[in-house]
Order: sequence, then structure tokens, then C-alpha cells
Amino acid sequence: MKSIRKKLICLHRCQGITRRTVAKMLHYDPSLKNLYNLSSSQLSKHFSIPQKNAQQLYTDLHNQQFYDKIKQDLAQYTVLTIVDENYPPVLKTIKDPPLVLYAFGDTSLLHHRPALSVIGTRAPSQNAFAKMDCILKTLIQEKWLIVSGMAQGIDSYAHQLALQYFGKTIAVLGGGFDHIYPKQNTALFHQIVSKGLILSEYTPSTPPKRFHFPERNRIISGLSFGTLVIEATERSGTLITVDQALDQGREVYAVPDSPLLPQTKGCHRMIQDGAKLVHDASDIVEDWEYLKRFTAIST
Repeated sequence: MKSIRKKLICLHRCQGITRRTVAKMLHYDPSLKNLYNLSSSQLSKHFSIPQKNAQQLYTDLHNQQFYDKIKQDLAQYTVLTIVDENYPPVLKTIKDPPLVLYAFGDTSLLHHRPALSVIGTRAPSQNAFAKMDCILKTLIQEKWLIVSGMAQGIDSYAHQLALQYFGKTIAVLGGGFDHIYPKQNTALFHQIVSKGLILSEYTPSTPPKRFHFPERNRIISGLSFGTLVIEATERSGTLITVDQALDQGREVYAVPDSPLLPQTKGCHRMIQDGAKLVHDASDIVEDWEYLKRFTAIST
């Protein structure tokens, strides 16, 4: 198994191929033994990738400096792969599960329950923090894990509240650990590392890119029992995470507010579409308790 995970870690960070291609390769050869024996032309033919990309892949797979860099990262961070026994089960069941995860901090939190993802706009209203404190304080004190994306605004507030009330939190990043984003969250990053967990499917040296953030959203929602939207504009990127949560069969919650606030229009729309309106923590807790009872009865 160790040889498979090492090969998967190497393959995952090769240039010229997508995550879906890596998954296809793993399906084609679960042991990944034969992959390293293929020429660039054979790689191109077997996996329907352009010859230029296949040549880059072949070069990476046979580059010693490439492996030296991987060895450095493995020494500094915890790396989990989908073939590992300690890979979080909740992520295995989602569509397009991350094949490799880089972790910095307390990895036991990947198995902590219950967990709630808390998301929202990067430009929250003046009331946002107070609303979050009202709802989340009780959950945090009752040992709920808070998952978010360490972005500006609601995400940062969620992590800060978890730390403030001596709770646990996971931040899922849209880039590697060597590129903390946004820069003003550098102190928060280190606080989470020491008291929680930072997670990314991107190698430590990978800078954040625009398309990474919608991709990482499936991990935020996938780690959680449900997703709570504090504030969101009508066309907010937050709604991408909501769509991911619904696709994964997770619960979705939204906090209402004045119709005069543009930051609440997305939440109101979600409630109209079936998201559960949240007044306080009990609205979320009752669903979790019901799910536990239902699961116990079913098993």
C-alpha cells in the first residue's frame, strides 16, 4: 500500500494532467505499477492526453529533483491519499473526492463529529459577526467543529469564533501552504495550525488561482454534516458551495435578515428554494440529533 500512495502523491503533482486524468489512471492501474513503464506516446494513447502533456508527465515521473521536492514536503506536512486507511470516510462518498490532501495541524479533526461548514460573503454587513456569535457560540461550546475556507469576511469570522471559544476548526485553502491567502490572514493561518487544521489538495508550492476556490468548496461541504450560510448576495460565489452541499446530500441552512441588506438576498433566495431558516443553534442541533437517531435505527 505504501508504494501505491507514494506513486499517487507523485502522479497527483505532475504537470500536464488533470485530477480526473489521475483518477482515470488509478482506475486503469490500481497498483500504478505499469504507469511508470509507459513511454510518453503510450501515456498519450492510453489516457487520451495531448502528446505535449504526455511528454511533460513522462519527464516529471522520471525526474529525481521532482522526487526530492516531494520528499521535503512529506517531511514537513502530513499527506493523505484516497488509498490510506485514515483518509476521511465522509470525503470518499462525495463526487470527485480529493485524491491527495496536504494537512498542517491536527489531522484527528478530519474524523471529528459533528462538523458544520460556515460560509458567506467576503464583504459582510456590520451585523454579521454578532449574528454568527449568537448562532455559533453554543455549537462551538458543545464541541461542534467549524469548517470554512479562511477567506475574508464570513470565513475568517467563523475560524476566529471557533478559536475565541476554545473550539476546533478546519480551514480548506484554495492554494498551497507556502502562499497564504489573503495575506492579512497570516496570523490566523498560524493560529489554526496550532489549534486546528489547515487542509489543501494543492501542493505547498502552488499559488492560489481563481478556479481553485470553487474546486475546494466541495471539500468544505463534504467534511460537514451541513452548510450554514450567514450572508450572501444574490449572485454570490457562496452559492457554489451550497450547490456542492446539496449534490452531496448535506443539510443547508441560511440566516435571514433585513430585505434592505444586499448581503441577505442570497440567503432569502435559498430559504425560498428550501434551505432551512436558522434563528439559533437549536435549529441545527435538532437535525443532527434526528440524523443520529435515524442512523442508529437504520443500523
